[in-house]
Amino acid sequence: MDFAIILLVTIAACFALRNPVKACPTAFYAVAIAVDVLFVFGSTVGLPRAVWSPLFVLIQKCELSLALFVVVMFIGCLAKESRACKWLKPIRSELSIIAWFLSLGHMAVYLESYLPRIFGGGAISGNVLGAFALAIVLLVLLIVLGVTSFAFVKKAMRTETWKKVQKLAYPFFGLVYVHLLLMLLPSALHGGLAAQASVAVYSVVFVGYGLCRTGRALLDRQDAAAPAKASTPSFSEEPDLVS
Repeated sequence: MDFAIILLVTIAACFALRNPVKACPTAFYAVAIAVDVLFVFGSTVGLPRAVWSPLFVLIQKCELSLALFVVVMFIGCLAKESRACKWLKPIRSELSIIAWFLSLGHMAVYLESYLPRIFGGGAISGNVLGAFALAIVLLVLLIVLGVTSFAFVKKAMRTETWKKVQKLAYPFFGLVYVHLLLMLLPSALHGGLAAQASVAVYSVVFVGYGLCRTGRALLDRQDAAAPAKASTPSFSEEPDLVS
């Protein structure tokens, strides 16, 4: 249930901080990097409980980064002429970069934790091994998507190539859901109430996104086809032959 609260707060913050993010994104990137450094420091040296507890939820469980990615993806589900889309779409790249920076701390600590266990021959369950393998794929996709989100990289790429690369966001988002299920389902199936609640919340978000994005694609296709139909004369109408 933590994620539901974090997501709601993140959505509100994106709306409230839209202008500062657009005006000075590097300040937010710096804050995200500083949070990562603090998290990595705390995971190795230790921090007071009051500091570590929120970092554990937001960074180690990757919930803040995921909430930002959810906002970024759902912006694509909004009607282009809607006020929400016009307000948030100009900072979509900036939000994705902030989420990217925040996710790196999560990735670094988990890689450092699981690599010795896997390559050292330690006992590890099948679902965790599968989740780890999937995490490597996600890391590769994350690096590609994150790097190409920067404006200077986008300008250096051909538009068609950049668009193709950015479409990797769809399999990335879907694989994040699979990764979460691999980690949570064993506990959920054995009666873990917290895991069951998390699976339910994540399922609503990810399945809801799939439905919303499909609906938006169909509506956009209909809107694109409407002008073409309107410009094509019917049998009951005579075309204007006057040049």
